[in-house]
Amino acid sequence: MGVCQRKIAVHDLEVGMFVSDLDRPWHQTPFPIQGFHIRSQDDIRALVSHCKWVAIDVAETRDSVELTKAARPAFGTKGRSRGEGRVELHLPPLSIREPVTYETVTTLKREMRASQCLLEDAGVALEHLYESVATQEIRDLRPVAAVINKMVGSVIRQPDALLWLSRIKQHDDHVYRHALNTSVWALVCGRQLGLNEGLLNHLGLGCLLSQVGKTRLSADMLSREGQLGPEEYALYRTYVEKGMAMLEDSGLSRAVLSVVQGHRERHNGSGFPEGIRGDRIPLLAKIAGLAEFFETLIEPRERLAEPMTPAKAVTLLYDMRNIEFQDDLVESFIRAIGIYPTGSLVELTDGQRGIVVSHSAERRLWPRVMVMTDRSHAPLKAARIVDLAKYNESRAAAEILTIKECLAHGTEGLDPTGYDVTGAESRWSFSRLISR
Repeated sequence: MGVCQRKIAVHDLEVGMFVSDLDRPWHQTPFPIQGFHIRSQDDIRALVSHCKWVAIDVAETRDSVELTKAARPAFGTKGRSRGEGRVELHLPPLSIREPVTYETVTTLKREMRASQCLLEDAGVALEHLYESVATQEIRDLRPVAAVINKMVGSVIRQPDALLWLSRIKQHDDHVYRHALNTSVWALVCGRQLGLNEGLLNHLGLGCLLSQVGKTRLSADMLSREGQLGPEEYALYRTYVEKGMAMLEDSGLSRAVLSVVQGHRERHNGSGFPEGIRGDRIPLLAKIAGLAEFFETLIEPRERLAEPMTPAKAVTLLYDMRNIEFQDDLVESFIRAIGIYPTGSLVELTDGQRGIVVSHSAERRLWPRVMVMTDRSHAPLKAARIVDLAKYNESRAAAEILTIKECLAHGTEGLDPTGYDVTGAESRWSFSRLISR
């Protein structure tokens, strides 16, 4: 029998599975051999302490049928377990009441120019809010709500601009960056689903506030997210309930609070704080949970494992359909952000390297790429934007230019902040950036 390797989140591991690969080098972990069977809950706890995901060999899983039966939660008859023991749950397709179809009404260049201070304003508003929460002062949510209203407007007009800005902007505080980027991913997904502007505001505000409970956790614990022992992880999970307690008298709508409370719940019931599943999780919380998980996979963090490339994170999300996230929600998210999301560092088939600027829903494999190196990977004095869909439109198959692979965060010579794609004054001229 052949071996089928599957990626799986570490919190979905079960005794009996064969771990064949990790999301970090083996020598950085306490595991003595490269590949082993999970024989106890201690093995699982050790993996949770060092990894976000692992690869398992399905064909080498021992006694999978018996283990699955023993470990299956009492969720009813709709759930079933895949070969690696993860519960799969099918629901009817998502139904959005009176969905809105949004048209892109401005250019990427114009919207980035209009919104380049927006994330900075959001960071300042969040910082002031978190400071007031820490000192238990009266919280004024109006500045945060005002920023979200502007972010929603930007995403409605041009969804790629805010994604670009959030991916290349440096933030000093991880909690702020995580909340902001989660909000942007969620808003872009909500736009794709056709949520009206009011719901988008609830979704974005809920995402910004979803991390507020982490102000009650130690800085050391937050710096080691993903590497916590079982007791520390149990304490870490309380941040959702702490956040809800801090916001209970804030006058927020039920829709916003549902995002804060439910963004760590999972489709198959494996989340927290309540372990609810399926259609018991509010739609906005489902979107927020998916966006937050995706941001966790790709965000660079000191002291933690190397982040996934966005393309690999998209692949992992696709594998999690009907397991941790509802299938049509995952597919809508991928349609919204693309196979190669905005901000992905890539190498083209001719050796040039650059960063994805935007994508087309019709040609998801052929996005617009800001090329920053030549074919030998030497940095260019001036970047140029190549629209792969237009470039390949009339070319023969042998001449088509495509993305060869996604590159790791921080790849040498690929710093997009050195190039100006907005047209504002800088040492690079915008007129030289456009490839026609």
